[in-house]
Amino acid sequence: MSNIKIVCDSLSDIPKELIEKYNIHVVPLSVIFEEKEYIDGIDITKEDFYKMLRQSDNLPKTSQVTYMSFKNVFEKYINEYKSVLYIAGSSNASGTYQSAVMAKNDTEGDIHTFDSLSLSIGSGCVVLSAARLAQEGKTINEIVNHLEKIKSNMSVLFTVDTLEYLQKGGRVSLAKATIGNMLNIKPILCIEAGNVKSLSQSRGKKQVVGKIIEIIKETYGDNLKDKQILIGCGDNNGDLENLMKKINEELHVDEIMIVNIGSCICAHTGPTVLGIACCDK
Repeated sequence: MSNIKIVCDSLSDIPKELIEKYNIHVVPLSVIFEEKEYIDGIDITKEDFYKMLRQSDNLPKTSQVTYMSFKNVFEKYINEYKSVLYIAGSSNASGTYQSAVMAKNDTEGDIHTFDSLSLSIGSGCVVLSAARLAQEGKTINEIVNHLEKIKSNMSVLFTVDTLEYLQKGGRVSLAKATIGNMLNIKPILCIEAGNVKSLSQSRGKKQVVGKIIEIIKETYGDNLKDKQILIGCGDNNGDLENLMKKINEELHVDEIMIVNIGSCICAHTGPTVLGIACCDK
């Protein structure tokens, strides 16, 4: 057993089987929908959340993890492990990281906080790298140094089937969303320095998947056997299958991990989000 406990938050969409495999503790954010508060991944499943999104005209809001939640987690694990490493979803997207830093400063023991400056499958890549290294017996400093390297050389690309949710959230104007939906324009978004930014766009699902693969190839070439790859979607599994097919046709990969993107991200993108994250293992 590793003497380092890996902790993350629910901004990193780690599949349940990998949480269990690597003994990761996930601290959940909260989601407020129709004036009711849900604990992400506990009070509401991803599938139920997708349905609620489609049936409601209102956008949900997310609420950061509290100081006391982190204090309790850190105090629990620092008595069981030599070190605790908490890896956060981007501090630019949530105040959760700051809550963790405050709790760490008030807790005795070897506790480390790491800002992934990414989200969902992106921060998931960072968490899984740390968990794998911890199981291999690497020291806390070796793990953190490796995370700094992969953080600076990671690609995270997303697209959405409709601009409706980005418009509701104020990220796209009503005029742009209306015209974009009429012309079947699909945006390609990236995560840069912890923020979501527009990178490119294409017309139609087939073209946007091809453009995403093209961007990956421009960044890394077509041989990704030494890379860790996560792909994810909401309830649009057919789009995920198309992305997987294109990856297998055009890229050389060892393993692809598949993720259902959770409520903290889909609250802003809608349930038809599709993404790929790629970084060093």
